[in-house]
Parts: sequence; structure tokens; C-alpha cells
Amino acid sequence: MAEQENIMCREPMPDPICMVDNINGSLHVNTGAIEDLYRINQPVVVVSVVGLYRTGKSYLMNRLAGKHTGFALGSTVESKTKGIWMWCVPHPTKADHTLVLLDTEGLGDVGKGDSKNDAWIFCLAVLLSSTLVYNSRGTIDNTALEKLHYVTELAEHIRIKSPSLAGAEDEDEQGDSQFVQFFPNFIWTVRDFVLKLVIEKKGQVTEDEYLDFALQLKKGMGKKESNYNLPRQCIRSYFPTRKCFVFPLPASQDNMAHLESLDERDIRPDFLKVTQRFCDYIFEKSNVKTLKGGHKVTGRMFGHLVRLYVDTISSGNVPCLENAVVVMAQIENQAAVQEGLKVYQSGMEKVKFPVSINEIAAEHQKLSNMATTEFMRCSFKDEQGEYLRKLTAEDVLEEFLRARNVEAHSILQTDKKLTENEKKIKEEREKAALIEQQKKAAEEKHMELEKVLQVERESHQERLQQVKEKFEEEKRLQQEELNKALESKVAEQKDLMEKGFKEKAKLLGQEIEQLKKEKESSGSGSIFKDYVMPIVHAATDTLSTFLQYKLLRKAII
Repeated sequence: MAEQENIMCREPMPDPICMVDNINGSLHVNTGAIEDLYRINQPVVVVSVVGLYRTGKSYLMNRLAGKHTGFALGSTVESKTKGIWMWCVPHPTKADHTLVLLDTEGLGDVGKGDSKNDAWIFCLAVLLSSTLVYNSRGTIDNTALEKLHYVTELAEHIRIKSPSLAGAEDEDEQGDSQFVQFFPNFIWTVRDFVLKLVIEKKGQVTEDEYLDFALQLKKGMGKKESNYNLPRQCIRSYFPTRKCFVFPLPASQDNMAHLESLDERDIRPDFLKVTQRFCDYIFEKSNVKTLKGGHKVTGRMFGHLVRLYVDTISSGNVPCLENAVVVMAQIENQAAVQEGLKVYQSGMEKVKFPVSINEIAAEHQKLSNMATTEFMRCSFKDEQGEYLRKLTAEDVLEEFLRARNVEAHSILQTDKKLTENEKKIKEEREKAALIEQQKKAAEEKHMELEKVLQVERESHQERLQQVKEKFEEEKRLQQEELNKALESKVAEQKDLMEKGFKEKAKLLGQEIEQLKKEKESSGSGSIFKDYVMPIVHAATDTLSTFLQYKLLRKAII
């Protein structure tokens, strides 16, 4: 398993593959792409690019893959990329990680005539990414922001909590205020930028300052102000970090249509410089994709996630982050049980017969701990201990003992074939040994049982520590998730106060207080006390009873 974990897939993916196909306005997963993801056991860093069609999205993704070609670049007004295409490559700076690049269908293609389909493509990119790149041309002005109206529709297309677990009123209250906890980092790339980065009364500004200036809100409560502020407010509120890169024209007008085939000598140096800065930033700052709760996603898990979200959308339902965690936990925890049992079974198969009670008990406990360790490594969100209880390994041990009874019978059959002389010598030795054994039988039985129970007590403490460490790790990840959201909202509140939006800052303060309460609640140890401890004790009782009453009744000495 340790070796398998470091394997990305059998061979690096040579070219992009369609992951989500768009057929007549209906989204479908490509089974081949999902199978490729299932073979990736490393954590994945997922970078998606979205934007209007024919804005050069694919070029940036090819450069992130370290290639000049790969994702399709078109030289006509027709959008080349349909659906969502995927390219999995070894991460260039993070060892034992896979970089998953997602190139999405161009938004606003008049040939499609279905804006709802665009909204779902944008929604999927947000749900699946650790970093979302929005690519546009020209400048970040009001027109550019109006074209990014998809961001204002996310609250209609994504739920945080399951409707069955949260009342309609609670769902409305939390709405999009929690998006910042789970949404990707946001990067706006502006292509063919020919202006100077100068703002009146501020002078020369950075790219990030240019973006922040473009996202400033207007004061007023009228419809005009509300429409102006809505996309800006969504970007400011939904995404934990914002970054901007402005790209000058890459080449002469004649060469623009053949960018992928140009030699670097024919591409303007300042364009290449920005491209390199963009790639370096992605490689350094893009995080591993996580689920709600902070659990890191592997390629295998990502494949399940893609299928879940696309199937949900295709069935006419709204994707829910909480439901996704529940489904993923079921899949991963069942697999974790199987991996744990596999560790136990492979170890038991190496035990040689005959063997004493003492030896089998020690081996059982050692392998049980190894199985628990493997389960803890692979599992997550097993808060009620449903899957941990399945890891008692009782059936495996029972099968082992049953097999050894057959082996003992086989030995007796072989014994009949021994010569009479050999049998007499064997019987004499056995009689002498039997006399000695009878003298010590009672004492040995008592000592063996004591050793078994001592091993069990030590094993119990080790399992308890493993469960505690797993719980603490999941709690730490959840705290990190909440801290990220708090930092983003506090910074946004400060900016609103400085610019005179006191009412908006006050409302944001309520969200901040709610996050603080959630952080305090998630940091308590009550779950460990109320749920984890009883689970461990229950598992221990099961093993102890099994060892004392079942194992000792087997004739394996």
C-alpha cells in the first residue's frame, strides 16, 4: 500500500482527455477519464480555467502542463473546447502530488444557445477546483464584470447543507455566507492588456491593486447600485483569496492565430515573463483539493466526486457539499475497512503451524493494530464508528483457525505413513514430553491467559491513541478551514469599514461571529468523549471476549 500510494498512475497522461462531455446541452462523465483518476492514489491539486470562448484559456493550461500543445487552441471564432477536458501531470514542485488541469468549455458561445448549460459548467469548475482561473480579454471594467454574471448565480446552483439536515429558514440564513470556507482561490487573468497600470489619485498600482479597484462597491441602495455591486460583492465574499495577472499582447496580429506553434523567439518577452510568474504562482500557492471538513482529496476520490456532481446535475438536482462528504466518506471508509482487513489477513497467512496460544494471541494483536493503522490512514468522518466496528477481524481469525484445523488433520494423515520404528520413537518422546507438560499445564494455561490479556490491554491503549490522533487531525483540518474563512471575512470587513460601507461591514460582522462560534464548537472535545471513546471500548470488549472464549477453545497447541 505504501508503494501504491506514491504511484500517480501507470504512465503519465500524454494528452488531455475529455472528463465531462457536453452532448446536446446535457452533461455526462467520460468513463475513461474517471478510470484514469481511480488509478491516482496521490493527493491532487486541481486548477480549472473558465472564461468566455476564444479568450486563450487553453494556452495557459498547456503552459501549466509544461507543454506548448495539448489542450486545443482554435484560430477561429468557434469555441474549440466542449465540456470539461482534463490533463493529469506530476506536480512540478510538490513531490508525490498530481496536478489536475481542467480546461472548460468557453462561456457565452452564441452557437450553443443555452446559457443554463454555461452556468453548470462554471458551477462544476468551482466545485471541483482548488484554484479557479477566470480568463478574459482587454480590461476589468463593468462590461467584463457583467459577463461574469455566472458568479452571481452560484447561490442557486450550490448548497452547503443538505435540505434534510437543515430547515428552509436555516438554509436561507446560511445561504452563500459559508461559500468562502469551501470555495477555491480565485485568479483573474487579463489577456491582451494594453493600458498602463495607473489609477487616478493613486498613480502606479500593482495587478492585485488593479483588481481590488475594479471590485470596489458603489454606495447607494437603488437598483442601479445593486446591479453594479452584485458581481463584485460575490467575488469579494465567495473566494478566500484573489489574485490578478495582466498579460500584454503575446505576438504580432498575424501570429496571434498560431500562438501554440510559435517559437519562443517570436513571442514577446514581457508576455513570457508574465506567463512564467503565473505558472510559478499556481505551482506554489495552489492547495490540495479538499472536501468540506478539510479532508485531502486523492485522484481516486476526485473521480468519485466528479461522477457524483455530474450525476446530480444531470438528474435535475442541486449539488450539495455536505451530501458529497457523506457519500465520499461511505466510499472511502468501506475501502479503508477492506484495506485494513487485507493487512490483517496477509499477516495471518504468514503464521506457521503449529503455534501456541501465546504466539497466536500476540500475532493477532500486532496485526489488529496494523490493520487499525491502515484503516485510520484511509478513513475519514467515521464519527459514529460504524466502519471502525467492522474492523474487529473476527471472521478472518476464525477462518485462519478453521484452516489450521484442516492442516492439523492433514498432519495426522501424514503421520499414518510413518514407519513403525519412527512411530515408536515418536511415541516415546511424546510420552516423556506429556509427563512434563502435565506438571506445568495449569500454570502455563494461567500464564498464557495473563499474557494474552496483557497484550490486549497494551493493544487497547495503542488503538485508543490511534483513534485519538485521527480525531485530532480531522479537528485540526476543520479548524484550518474555519481560520481561512475568518481571515478572508475579517479582511473584507476592514476594507468595507475603510471605504465607508458601515452597514455592510456590520452585517459581515454577524457572519464573523457565527464563524467564531462554529470554530469554538468544533474545537471542543465532546465528540471524542461521547462517540469515539465508547466505540473503542466496544471494539476492545469484543476482541477480549473473542480471545478468551473462542481462541482458547481451539486446539492449536
